[in-house]
Amino acid sequence: MPTARLDDRAIITVSGAEAEPFLQNIVTCDLDSLGPSQAQPSALLSPQGKILFDFLISRQAEQAFLLECRTEIADDFIRRLTLYRLRAKIEIAKQDQTHVTVSWRSDSVASHIDSSGIRDMRFFPPAEVFRSYVSGTVDADIGEWAAFRIRHGVAESGSDYALGDAFPHDVLLDELGGVGFRKGCYIGQEVVSRMQHRGTARRRVLIVEGEHDLPAPGTDISAGGRSIGTLGSTEGKHGLAIVRIDRAKDAMDAGTQIIAGDVVVSLQIPSFAKFTYPKSAGDEA
Repeated sequence: MPTARLDDRAIITVSGAEAEPFLQNIVTCDLDSLGPSQAQPSALLSPQGKILFDFLISRQAEQAFLLECRTEIADDFIRRLTLYRLRAKIEIAKQDQTHVTVSWRSDSVASHIDSSGIRDMRFFPPAEVFRSYVSGTVDADIGEWAAFRIRHGVAESGSDYALGDAFPHDVLLDELGGVGFRKGCYIGQEVVSRMQHRGTARRRVLIVEGEHDLPAPGTDISAGGRSIGTLGSTEGKHGLAIVRIDRAKDAMDAGTQIIAGDVVVSLQIPSFAKFTYPKSAGDEA
């Protein structure tokens, strides 16, 4: 069971008598479905539906939540939460001394995993991932963790997309339990709900495999000289990318090579995802 320390992560606490309704009214996930010892993906959006902050949320106590996010966005995240607080009876603070570690079990390794941590709900059985917010022994580096995350199609801001540039559907929050489609209104909800009901999402995270080692994140992915996406996290020949799935399907149907930089690649929908490539005229025949 490998365990790695994530030095680029920070913990924000939101606590108080009105902590749950406060968060429920502004973030994308449905806190009614958040169980004990679970870390659920979520986001705070702009009114236009773009992701301003992505994070994992878990329950610390009956009236307290832990929000885990990238360290470099934590202060801005706190300022935005404070802006929305108004007269809500809550306290918002950053835990400066907290260490984030992550432990995981791969699909093919039947090893015991310490389930005393908080389960990362972005990963589906048989894979298991647990996060801990106390110091502990580590025996793996972040490269091993990144490779595992890539293999399972889980994207994160900074590594895979820029904040303010992606909708929740683009990064599969709708597929990972990060959007509550049956709860009440939240910031950006109208745009996200419209995309869901109309089925208009065309940019999606896909798993990339190259014939050779992939180029740097941010490299354009193209087919027939036409851009279809952008490469995100990479580890050797494997990576993640946000891709126009309609353009990718057209290229596949036409037998056109898809390339990232000068590397020929193949694209795969993550195994947990329910979306499919759009149907082409030939599919209807």
